[in-house]
This record gives sequence, C-alpha cells and structure tokens, in this order.
Amino acid sequence: MMNTPNIRFQFSLLLSCILLGSTAMAQKANENSSQPPNIVLIVIDDIGYGDLGIYGHGQHNTPNINRLARKGMIFSDFHTNGSVCSPTRAALMTGQYQQRSGVERAIGFNKEEGIPLNKRIFAEGLQEKGYKTGVFGKWHLGHVEFFGPNFQGFDKSVVSNNSPDYHTHMSRVGELDWYEDHELNNESGYLTDLVSQHSLDFVDENKENPFFLYVSHIALHFPFQGPTDPPLRTEGKIWHDVKYGPLPESQYRRAYLDMLESVDNSIGELMSKLESLNLDENTLVFITSDNGAYPWVGSNYPLRGGKGNLFEGGHRVPAIAYWPGQIAEGVVESTTLMTMDLAPTFLSLANASSEEDNFDGMDFSPLLSGQTMDSKRTLFWRTLPIRSDNPVISVRRGDWKYMEDENGNYLFNLSLDITESNNLIKEYPQRAAKMAADYNLWSEEVLGEE
Repeated sequence: MMNTPNIRFQFSLLLSCILLGSTAMAQKANENSSQPPNIVLIVIDDIGYGDLGIYGHGQHNTPNINRLARKGMIFSDFHTNGSVCSPTRAALMTGQYQQRSGVERAIGFNKEEGIPLNKRIFAEGLQEKGYKTGVFGKWHLGHVEFFGPNFQGFDKSVVSNNSPDYHTHMSRVGELDWYEDHELNNESGYLTDLVSQHSLDFVDENKENPFFLYVSHIALHFPFQGPTDPPLRTEGKIWHDVKYGPLPESQYRRAYLDMLESVDNSIGELMSKLESLNLDENTLVFITSDNGAYPWVGSNYPLRGGKGNLFEGGHRVPAIAYWPGQIAEGVVESTTLMTMDLAPTFLSLANASSEEDNFDGMDFSPLLSGQTMDSKRTLFWRTLPIRSDNPVISVRRGDWKYMEDENGNYLFNLSLDITESNNLIKEYPQRAAKMAADYNLWSEEVLGEE
C-alpha cells in the first residue's frame, strides 16, 4: 500500500519551500477605495492539480502563473462542481449546484441545450452595480445564438460554443465556432492569442470603469494543437473521429505543454497591461480550472482519477487568488471551496449582493483578507457518465469523502489518504450510511428525487 501521509507531507513541503520567505499576514483591505475592485476570472480548461509549476509539477514552465501564486494565495482544496465542462460553468455563473439549471452533462453540438435564460447570472448583479462585463474564450453553456453571454449579463463577448480547432476555428461538426457579440467572427489567429488580445482590448476600453473580465481559455482542451502545430478541421465535415487533432498520440503531451505555456504567456501579458495602467492594486485576479485533466495527457498528481470521474483528480483543481495589498503573499489556504462559491464572493466584494441571489455557494471573501470563517458544510457532487443515466455521486464532510460509482461504494479520509488508496467503508459503515443519507436528502431537495 502506498504511504499516502508521506506523499501528502512531501507535497506540502514542496509548497512551503516554493513560498519560503513570503509574508504570512494579510494586509487590511482598503475600505476607503473610491472604486469597487475590478475582478478578473481566468479559467484554464481541463488543467490538472499537478499541471502548474507552483503545485509541484517539474515539467511545465508557467513562470507568470507561478509569480501570481507566490505573491498571492494558493488554495489546496478547491473543487469544481462538475468533472466536465458545462456543469461546472453553470455552477460558476449561477452560484448554485448545476442541477438547479438542468446542466449535468457537457452540452452538445445542438441549439436546444443551454442554461435557462431566466436563471440569474452573477454578471447581471455586477452590471446592476455599474460594472462593465466581458467574456472571451469558451462559453459552453448553450449555443451562442440562443443562450449566449450577451443575453445573460455580459456587455461584450468573443466566444466559442465548444472547443474548435485552434487555427481554423471550426467545430467538430464542421461549422465556424467563433462569435463576437453573438455574430460569427471569421477573424484569423491562434485562439489563445485571440482570447488574450480581446481581453487586453477590453481592459483598455474600460480602464476608467469597474469591470469584470472573464478570460475563459479554450486551452488546454483538445484538439491538442500548440501555436506552431498544423490546422486540421475544415468547414462542412464531421470531425468526431479525429477530435484530438492533427498530431500522432505520441505528440499530445508535447502539444499540451505548448498550449499551457501559451496560456501562461497570455496571463503575463494581461498582468503587464493591468500594471501599466496602474490597475493591479484594485484588481482581484482569480485563476482556476473547470475540471481535472485527462491523466494520459495532463497531471493531477498526487490525486487519483481525472476528468469525467469523481475521484479527487476529476474535480480538485488549482486555484490562485492575487490582489496586491489586499491578499497577503505566500498564503496556502486549505478551506474546502467549490466553483459555486465564486459568484457570492465576487458579488460581496463588489457590494452587489442581492436577495434575488439564491446561492448554494458560500461567500469566502473573508479568507482573502486573512480572516477565519466557519466553513463547516456538507458538499455534494453528482455526474452522469457518458452513455449512462446512472449517476456517480460523492459527498464531502470535513476530511471524509463518500462516493458511489459503477464499481461500488467508497469512504476515504482525505487528510490521511489524499491519493484515495485506502477504502475505509468496511471499517466505518455507519459514517458511510450517514453520508449516503445526506446525499439522498440533498437529491430530494435539489432534484426532487426520493
């Protein structure tokens, strides 16, 4: 059996070494600021817990992200609501479990599926507070023509529905998948570069206003194409059989690394822009992912599993918060948090919270300024596997995690076994039964199931 406490110790020691010399005390927030903070949310698609240098992966060169992590706050126990794209993004936008929006699978290549337009998106609350709002990159909450971001709280958008070819911008069903304010945009360029440029333009155009910038990178999702790799998809052809792109499988990891480094360069350019405009000290930057990585191309080290399942590697992801003068340097925050917590946190920081916001998520803004808070709660995951309507479920309470999938039931103590190697369900049957009962109550309330 693996010595999992030792792995956990080594991982913690690595973080401590990287952050050695950083201050451990948070500075008091500037309550006299004449303008509410700008908010920049950067979501890197399909990036794993071990993919960033700051989380201990030695192969990936991410100096710009690492710098923000060293000078800000790293979250060691941050989770996505789903283990695939659309469910997590629905929870992100609404601050609620994605089941309340009916988005439990990755939305397909059609015009019927999407997040309901009557769901309140947190960007709407920011708009009402006077924020300019923009999203650039991947939307994946319904076809842009019918469920697009300009209908749901965003002033400006340049987005794809799903994950197009990085060079031709064609979808897997052979259609141009790049829209500006809901109109097809046949501009040329590598997608990561375009996301970056539109984000920089948005900052320039709104530097005199409070703004919310959602940088929703399409990378590192397949097709695996670095900036210098060839294009593949053309119009009018179905590409599902070669969805991973034009390269041989032996080149996937290399392309993945090139894509990650391109995203890191983009983040560096954005930070340079904020600093050159003297906006960085009034801007919260939050970086995370929408689910874990495919372990055969990315890294979820030291976690078990990956994208699509509910072992920790499927939903425990990197998360970094950076805000000079407001967030202390070199803090590792271990509170268990989820994607749905971002909406109430952002609205709280903007003084834009409303009784209309019926959040399942928690406002964790006190943690950003070094305060402690009561974070005891039971959290739930439910995902529908491809070609199955039998849900995989998970429950988290403190250090304990209960899980059911097609292979059986599990109980783990994550404080002792972060790799989920030791199933304790036979040793603690009553604890497992209580957590299963908690799930049933949650399911009845959220889904109407008994």
